[in-house]
Amino acid sequence: MTSQTITAAASGTWKLGDRTVHRIGFGAMRLTQHGEALTPGTDSRDRDQAITVLRRAIELGVNHIDTAAFYFSPLRSANELINRALAPYPDDLVIATKVGPGRDPSGAWIPHATPGQLRGQVEENLRQLGRDHLDVVNLRVVGTDSLAERFGALAELREAGLVRHLGLSNIHAHHLTEAQAIAPVVCVQNMYGIGASPEQEELLRLCGEQDVAFVPFYSIAGTGRTAGAPVEDAGGVRDFARARGVSAAQVRLAWTLHRGAHVLAIPGTGDVGHLAQNVAAGSLRLSEDEVADLTSLHLDDVEG
Repeated sequence: MTSQTITAAASGTWKLGDRTVHRIGFGAMRLTQHGEALTPGTDSRDRDQAITVLRRAIELGVNHIDTAAFYFSPLRSANELINRALAPYPDDLVIATKVGPGRDPSGAWIPHATPGQLRGQVEENLRQLGRDHLDVVNLRVVGTDSLAERFGALAELREAGLVRHLGLSNIHAHHLTEAQAIAPVVCVQNMYGIGASPEQEELLRLCGEQDVAFVPFYSIAGTGRTAGAPVEDAGGVRDFARARGVSAAQVRLAWTLHRGAHVLAIPGTGDVGHLAQNVAAGSLRLSEDEVADLTSLHLDDVEG
């Protein structure tokens, strides 16, 4: 697989509301630092390197970028890097961000935003990205409590024109039903990958039935989560990758994309070579038997 010649167009397309995106996108979480993401005191990535990765992603056809104001390291902010690298933004580029969580200037987590504080978080993303509206805002949820009040506050911002489309992140199935009764949901971001639990599979199915994009995170990293992919992948995935002449990360991404036409991938990296490999995974075609074999691997990587 000559990854340098393959663009995101090979992955196909899906719609986020009225915006069409390639199914391979880019996640900005790991863009700002070396080592584990969202950890105070990590070494910040070289600014020029990060900007090069973002511009190369656009050259490779990526038109869906996932970010958040709380993606930052001591010297770098993902939103500001995106602004610096890509503004004025391409017409077809969709930038999705998340609200709810927050971090103080030292990088320590602070309590999730109340309904009244969500506008401030939306405005912070607008300032950092240099935009007058946000394409997609995902409400990040922790736990099983009702999201109605918080999602309703975002729906008001959508009506006011600050937000074009709304999505959800880290939810349970009942949250999707609750939110859809308030305003249209264009995407759900949840942890998902090879070895997914029955609950995760059920949410993927529900999204497909409702034409809601399903955007998995940690589909490569698994339980590595913010630390990234393991150096040595699980045996079944590793053996399959070796047989196909591709990387384990590419196998994981390809399997995820094969789980439904509504699935969008947002692998992140700060390395141009890894970026090309991730994008190329969108062209890796798996047979039904291969998908079934990988699905049957009950790994620990996405449990929790």
